[in-house]
Amino acid sequence: MASSQMSRAATGMPFDDIRNLLGGLPPADEAARATAAEHTAALAVPQGSLGRVAEIAEWVAAWSGLARPVLTRPLIAIFAGTHGLAASMPGAKPNATHRLVELYAAGGAAVNQLALREDAGLKVFDLALDMPVPDIRKEEALSEAACAATMAFGMEAIAGGTDLLCLGAAGEGGRIAAAALVTALFGGEPQDWTDGSDFAAGAVGEAIATHDGRLADPLEALRRVGSRELAAIAGAILAARYQRIPVLLDGFVTCAAAAVLWKLEPSALDHCLAAHASDAAHARLLGVIGRKPLLETALSLEDGTGAALALGTVKSALAVHSGTVTRDQL
Repeated sequence: MASSQMSRAATGMPFDDIRNLLGGLPPADEAARATAAEHTAALAVPQGSLGRVAEIAEWVAAWSGLARPVLTRPLIAIFAGTHGLAASMPGAKPNATHRLVELYAAGGAAVNQLALREDAGLKVFDLALDMPVPDIRKEEALSEAACAATMAFGMEAIAGGTDLLCLGAAGEGGRIAAAALVTALFGGEPQDWTDGSDFAAGAVGEAIATHDGRLADPLEALRRVGSRELAAIAGAILAARYQRIPVLLDGFVTCAAAAVLWKLEPSALDHCLAAHASDAAHARLLGVIGRKPLLETALSLEDGTGAALALGTVKSALAVHSGTVTRDQL
């Protein structure tokens, strides 16, 4: 697991351990950020002309602790889970998520091509694909112990080492679970958070009604109407914070998982940037959790493809920051 600081989680109910971790989040390295900002100001370009390029470089500096940051080991982590409600979805295909995971393993997905292009590692985490979580329209997705254990599993995503983490999700039905979770966290109508289909809005409405009165606590909402991939992604974000690893959040599903942590502690996402906005619901969610997307892609993929595209932008920002001459070099 991440650093020894994570030993704050020790005893008590499983979710108490998660709350303890959220109470001891390490801060950014503001000295590194300030030094990076000073270097930006010295570059031989008009003041303020670099826009978000400067912001990105200084963000990486703050979380890497390097005033002149570089990326040598970026990682794309995809968490794959299955859902009981998926069998009821219009046009549902048996083992759709299994086939996606096989595609990643064979190197044939869009995200594989971007991983190669950006020299990034790619790991796919199989979250008990042969055991779908129960249909959230009728039952709880996870027990508290199972949800906390899945979050702990997600924390292990960075065990092999990385200096920037791109997070994505795979799972037929995962977008509906994410919409139900966000509805539980922030309210609104189901159609505000879904892809516009009648089935998705209806499923979210049914899930919220089934668990009505028991969704006020964000972690309870996660276990009741969420999924394994949502829990694992939340754990990965938390572990990255303790290791001071900057994170690129991918699609709506990834951002829904992040929203659980934000709802519990708004500063929990300070080390995260939103890679892109895929649709109106995703953009609305990013507005709620205070994240401005780096890209506008209209990608409906949730598997880290958008984050991998944004990784290229981050690398370009660091190249500009480190390679542009300063005024005193002219």
